[in-house]
Amino acid sequence: MTKRNKIIYWVATLWLSLGMVATGIVQLMQTKDETDRISHLGYPIYLLTLLGVWKLLGVIAVLIPKFPVLKEWAYAGFFFAMSGAVFSHFISGDGAKDYFGPALLIILTVISWYFRPAERKAITV
Repeated sequence: MTKRNKIIYWVATLWLSLGMVATGIVQLMQTKDETDRISHLGYPIYLLTLLGVWKLLGVIAVLIPKFPVLKEWAYAGFFFAMSGAVFSHFISGDGAKDYFGPALLIILTVISWYFRPAERKAITV
């Protein structure tokens, strides 16, 4: 792995992790803004707890060494959760500002996944 690719991987992964930890904590706290947002999208409040826990566990899975299959599941979970958020905001008629956070996290997920080192991949070629 080149130094450039390693830098891209770690910048994307740390930024992704920060975003997932921050939103996961806010979801676990179930602030009024967050409960209003999830209700506006048509989801039950208890989904915040599930999303918050899954995001925190996903960050742990992505950051710890080894367990490449677990990392694949975490990346997939991040992608599905954030693409679901983008779609939910779209269906609810929300504006571009509501797409930005989830769209950025999708991009960071893909970049982190693509540039991950060989020892963090489930199958090495």
